Amino acid sequence: MLEFRQVHKAYPTPQGPLTVLEGIDLRLSAGESLALMGESGSGKSTLLHLAAGLDLPEAGEVMIAGQAISSLDDPARARLRRESLGLVFQQFHLVPSLNVGDNLRLQARLAHRDNAQWATHLIERLGLAGLEKRYPEQLSGGQQQRLAIGRALAPRPALLLADEPTGNLDETSAGEVLDLLLSLVNEAGSALLMVTHSPQVAAPLGRCLRLTHGKLGPVAPADVRGACSR
Repeated sequence: MLEFRQVHKAYPTPQGPLTVLEGIDLRLSAGESLALMGESGSGKSTLLHLAAGLDLPEAGEVMIAGQAISSLDDPARARLRRESLGLVFQQFHLVPSLNVGDNLRLQARLAHRDNAQWATHLIERLGLAGLEKRYPEQLSGGQQQRLAIGRALAPRPALLLADEPTGNLDETSAGEVLDLLLSLVNEAGSALLMVTHSPQVAAPLGRCLRLTHGKLGPVAPADVRGACSR
């Protein structure tokens, strides 16, 4: 579903190029879940932006479902994101002028994959039933994050990219949102790449890798307990 082939990424600085990713090789199959761990500033978000086609590598290639991102122009990359990817970030990025129901179905409608039955199911599973006419500012932080997850999953994307999706929530809400996210990803049949610095968040996922000094490596079993430590 997602493949990085010897991907390099650097940013210009007054002192010269700053290498963020160096020779990244990564494969994520359909239906698989992967946690990408690393300290702040290690390049996790950069890798996620490359996976979403929001940025391009200096060298190497990013492939989504066999399609090379660099071979696409901006409109084609936007179409790929709209039709094949779901994005969930720390900041909820809900549309303030749209109510809960319209926010949830926005991406599905743009992708021409709006399904009323699936949307109703998502609303119920997200604990937002009865709140469809409310606006984002009338929701709690946990409710807004659940809505953002539902919006990303409404088109049943082939790949869901999540950047610290519970980072703005308290511990109790974070655990509930994570459990719900993993359950709905499984229902939607999506692959999941999640960026996190938290061993607790990473543990339930099927596989873990750590990004350190621009390179990917295994996560030590002592760092994460659970299926992810394999």
